[in-house]
Amino acid sequence: MQPQCAAHIAATSPGDVPIAGMAELYIEMAPGNEVFRAADIALKASGVRPALQIIEREFGLLEIHSEQQAEVIAAGNAVLAELGMSESDRIKPAIASTQFITNVHPYQAQLLNKWRKGSMLMPGQSLFVMECAPAAYISVAANEAEKAANITVIELRAVGRFGRMFLSGNESDVQAARDAAVLALEGIHGQEAKR
Repeated sequence: MQPQCAAHIAATSPGDVPIAGMAELYIEMAPGNEVFRAADIALKASGVRPALQIIEREFGLLEIHSEQQAEVIAAGNAVLAELGMSESDRIKPAIASTQFITNVHPYQAQLLNKWRKGSMLMPGQSLFVMECAPAAYISVAANEAEKAANITVIELRAVGRFGRMFLSGNESDVQAARDAAVLALEGIHGQEAKR
């Protein structure tokens, strides 16, 4: 996990606080109640800790993390084995929308700042907004964006019908972050979502 992505999870999650450099896994399931079973399997299989377990109308989301990547992989493999699945059964992420706004107006910055959970958006910066489905993949996109450029994470929402991220910074950095986020999601293989 990159520093801002880890800090955002830590600030918004009721569970164990992750820190930068840890490995993490998101498990998103429908129906949402299945996430309780996934948590039980993952936590008993290895030395991972949960930051969040969210059940909403349609989906359930579990985030687990550890200092050791092998522990996270073992937990994920245990969940897949118990469900009779493999990594290739995952749903391929689809980018639902992207928006790139330059020179953000002060009023728009203030509107976003009222509900954001991450850093503040400063007037005059560029803003990139991405939506994807399944929602949990937005965390991968944000982490890769943070690796690629000097950007600020304004907000991450990894649960629900669509995941959303809001990133800001100077125009060239936000463009580089956008490109890295898109490339990261396009590089994940899986099954096409059933419509």
